[in-house]
Amino acid sequence: MGPMRTIVYADGGCDPNPGPGGWGAVIQAPSGTIELYGGERATTNNRMELTAAIRALEHFPEGAAIEMRCDSQYVVKSVTEWMRGWKARGWRTATGPVKNIDLMQRLDALAASRDVRWTWVRGHAGEAGNERADRLATLGRREALTGKASGETTLPPADAGLAPAPAPTQPVQAAQPLQAAQPVPAKTVQVALSADLANALSRAAGRAGITPQAYLEDAVRLALELKPPGVARVRAELQKAS
Repeated sequence: MGPMRTIVYADGGCDPNPGPGGWGAVIQAPSGTIELYGGERATTNNRMELTAAIRALEHFPEGAAIEMRCDSQYVVKSVTEWMRGWKARGWRTATGPVKNIDLMQRLDALAASRDVRWTWVRGHAGEAGNERADRLATLGRREALTGKASGETTLPPADAGLAPAPAPTQPVQAAQPLQAAQPVPAKTVQVALSADLANALSRAAGRAGITPQAYLEDAVRLALELKPPGVARVRAELQKAS
């Protein structure tokens, strides 16, 4: 039998891409589940996926035995299939320099000094650790937009595995145990959208793997948190980055 491996879920995302993004990692350590998250205001999906894996590996000492579960084939195949050829060619692909070379080299160095098994998992398929890492990435993106720092939360061991995720109305606060939100009575507000905006909303929700209703609620909640000056500032920064 091989060494007992600590299971880690890592995920990242960006919306729009490129644009503001976040990353999250769930480390199922024997002493308790550790959750890491953060984000950047101007980045890409692939950079956030790589960052999630890097931040998770940085948490472990050299020689640690880890099973890294990612829903990004870009990350998993980069490490397990493509990286050896890139290094042999001086960190170049057949068409030019390796993209995101700074993160790729950091990931390579971390993985080389640890015993890592890389596993691809299907995203949004109901695997609790992957779903939680995805929610942490969303939290990291939101906090990057509001100017907050990255966070870390440690949860005590639970017989049922991961603690229940907080409801969207109560975001995780860094370095505090997660609490389930109390149910809030729903209040329906009719919102009319143009056909173009409704189609764009449907496509974006599909990419995010959630319903258009949930996507719209998250967007409205974020806009309310930022307030008009914050929304204007973020829009200006995105225009500069595009």
